[in-house]
Amino acid sequence: MRILIANVNTTASMTETIRAQAAASASPGVEIVGLTPSFGPESVEGNFESYLAAVAVMDRIVRYDEPYDAVIQAGYGEHGREGLQELLDVPVVDITEAAAQVAMLIGRTYSVVTTLDRAVPQIQDRLLLAGLSERCASVRASGLPVLELEADPARAADAIVAEARRAVDEDRAEVICLGCGGMAGLDQKISAATGVPVVDGVAAAVTLAEGLVRLGLSTSKVRSYAPPRPKTVTGWPIVP
Repeated sequence: MRILIANVNTTASMTETIRAQAAASASPGVEIVGLTPSFGPESVEGNFESYLAAVAVMDRIVRYDEPYDAVIQAGYGEHGREGLQELLDVPVVDITEAAAQVAMLIGRTYSVVTTLDRAVPQIQDRLLLAGLSERCASVRASGLPVLELEADPARAADAIVAEARRAVDEDRAEVICLGCGGMAGLDQKISAATGVPVVDGVAAAVTLAEGLVRLGLSTSKVRSYAPPRPKTVTGWPIVP
């Protein structure tokens, strides 16, 4: 089984961090291929960058020329999952929805801890659109830009732990979701500090993607995610 995991930004080192976490979560014999878009922002922290990244991720995946069994979109709260589901015949799993789905299996309520405050409304909207918001106790921001997760990992971890504790103590969250693909691998540290389960969206997405492939299930092509109608699309794919 081969699973593609697409970083939504163009920072190759973050793609490798995400790929490594996905590979560590995968079952024996499952190959994880990390993909970095050919264009777009170095980090995604707002709606403009998110829409741009959505096109970049779709472009990168449709140009991948080897067989694969599933795709993971590794951007928390980002746009584009629906477009991928229209384009592809294999399962598509988004880390935002994967984390929330898993969190609701192990607790009554969950909170998301993300990066900047400007990402909070976008994540809230994504959870609402996916029908996953009712049991979300809060979405909290650590105040750190995405790239600082790599630049100063110790400071980033401390800030995330602090917000996770507030989510548990003040918002009554029973599970914490890591609200950025770049936070991959911090789940055990935050769980130890808060005493609650912590869901890494990358790991959750890998497990769900594997399960869908083994069940022989993929996206329904009736109505919502039917393939795009045949027509001329000028300049697509964007990068030859």
